[in-house]
Amino acid sequence: MTPTRLLLDAAHDHAAAHPDRLLFTQPVGGGRVADITWAQALDEARRMAAHLQGRGLAPGARVAMLAKNSAHFIIAELAVWMAGGCTVAIFPTETAANLRYVLTHAEASLLFIGKLDDWAQQQAGVPPGLPCIALPLAPVSGIDTWEAIVERTPPLAGRPVRGADELAMLLYTSGSTGQPKGVMQTFGAISRVAQALVEDSLARDGGVAREHRVLSYLPLAHCFERAWVECAALAGGWTHIYFGDSLATFVDDLKRARPTIFISVPRLWAKFQQAVLARMPAAQLDAMLADPATAGPVGKQVLASLGLDAVERAGSGSAPMPAALLDWYRRLGLDLVDGYAMTEDFAYSHTTPADAFVLGRVGRPLPGVQSRLDVDGEILIKSPGQMAGYYKQPGLTAESFTEDGYFRTGDLGEYDDQGLLKLTGRKKELFKTAKGKYVAPAPIENRLNAHPMVELALVSGSGRPAPYAVVVLDEALRPRLGDAAVRAEVESALAGLLAQVNADLASHERLQVLVVAREPWSIGNGCLTPTLKIKRSRIEATVADAVDGWYAAPGPVVWA
Repeated sequence: MTPTRLLLDAAHDHAAAHPDRLLFTQPVGGGRVADITWAQALDEARRMAAHLQGRGLAPGARVAMLAKNSAHFIIAELAVWMAGGCTVAIFPTETAANLRYVLTHAEASLLFIGKLDDWAQQQAGVPPGLPCIALPLAPVSGIDTWEAIVERTPPLAGRPVRGADELAMLLYTSGSTGQPKGVMQTFGAISRVAQALVEDSLARDGGVAREHRVLSYLPLAHCFERAWVECAALAGGWTHIYFGDSLATFVDDLKRARPTIFISVPRLWAKFQQAVLARMPAAQLDAMLADPATAGPVGKQVLASLGLDAVERAGSGSAPMPAALLDWYRRLGLDLVDGYAMTEDFAYSHTTPADAFVLGRVGRPLPGVQSRLDVDGEILIKSPGQMAGYYKQPGLTAESFTEDGYFRTGDLGEYDDQGLLKLTGRKKELFKTAKGKYVAPAPIENRLNAHPMVELALVSGSGRPAPYAVVVLDEALRPRLGDAAVRAEVESALAGLLAQVNADLASHERLQVLVVAREPWSIGNGCLTPTLKIKRSRIEATVADAVDGWYAAPGPVVWA
């Protein structure tokens, strides 16, 4: 890896070298979009930075951002960095209680409020007296706006710089277990990751820097999108970032962008698949993909219907990807690969090389990453994106590293003879049944999630004679369950799924009962994190009073 150029320096360089190159395309409502060049973005950032400094922003002050993805999310981050601050991005779906926790814990000096869906419920979480600025497209009124500030404020002069050891971001984890933790990331760490991603892109393109297009829609408050989209674009200088307008326009937004690079999470990859299968029976599509004469054209047609026909590199992260789902996309002609990383290494750990794809594996360590397995199978990582620690939690920080500086991921895995990693579970999720043997729920959940009727699954059963599973049915199926024939068909299919899954499990892992959840899990009801991972402890607590009845039920499938 060549010497690291810090992200703020890279942004200054790109704006000077190609000021008129498009950096962002932002929907502004009514089907209209606004194009923003590098020069325009950096000019607005300089003006907002001057305003922040004029307010007396202290060096290293934490400035929070509560906003859906937009061009001005990234421009505001640049402004905070220029002004000497550290950003604290908050998930736009966060509850008022969690919003207040993060703002208070981070000791935020100011809050940028951007495009949101639930501001009416969230605003109670903003501490009284905290200064706020409304980004373009924000739902708030009565506070100073980005447009007014940049119009009246001259740009910050010179070339503001930051040090490699200064904090750039506090990344609050999405909280699948317990209270969110503030992960401290320095300019050096995020810049090393961004540069590594740029070098990988250049290598794939034969050493030639050419424009790539991405659609930014996964939450920028999460490190996966922040590293692989925002920071890689700022470091490379040739990526054109498009943004979505709304969930309803998502496919149109994709078709506008026609991304060449596209990343997502398993839950959304599954939803894209379900949208395709709602229009074409799975058996018919499988037959056409199995025929060499029709496989290519049909695959291209399906990908075009999703807006993914121009994608050259596709990746999945944030959670395990079911092997069957990954294989389905690759049969369409999309070279989708799985990866593995964490907030604590700024989403830079493992990915699958093009010449070593194996279903069920998440790849090899990326350049600069060192990894090994502990005696109990825990994955230990040293990454160029290694965090500086957990904010205000020195004890937890110390516990999270080995004596020689490897981060304890909490994930369990194994490497094959090609050096490819397979995830086998998470240490804290292991539970022991009454038989006295441990069960890892994630691999079993992945098998259940692969079924087209299942949207999400949870496996539990600590202290029980055998594990149980709770599944949320596919959203397209749920409205039809009032029909007795449909319900009987679903129950029969789920009983078959249970038998199929159990046939491949060790005796102590076999599920005694499969339960259909009464209502879907969502961010709103607290059962999913903002990155769509299940909140295991929350769901288990919700169903605790019903579990005895499930085990006593006569059938293998129970309706909650």
